Amino acid sequence: VPDDLLLGLKFIFGPSAVPALDLVDQRSVTRVMSPSGRTAYQVLGSSGKLYTCYSSCHFCTCPAFGFTVLQKSESLLCKHILAVYLSQAVGACQELTVSEEQLTSILLAEEEDEG
Repeated sequence: VPDDLLLGLKFIFGPSAVPALDLVDQRSVTRVMSPSGRTAYQVLGSSGKLYTCYSSCHFCTCPAFGFTVLQKSESLLCKHILAVYLSQAVGACQELTVSEEQLTSILLAEEEDEG
């Protein structure tokens, strides 16, 4: 990434920019698709935990998103969502096609973790 672009990313996205780029470099973003076209993204975080992100509604299941973005409004997004957007832009997403049932299980597992 050229220095001027990196500075721009850091200016706009603050402290999320560099960790998000690290996730992209590690190819930690996977686009999970079902035959019907439903899509979610899974990002393997730096802690080793898998987070589900929805670029269509700008949401991530990580605690940082809930606290920093939703509760405190200190940031536009977490590093996981930024990594999804950057991975899409540079074509670095892993691709995984799953059945409708498997995608539903992925989405329900996230709800159970939160509840």
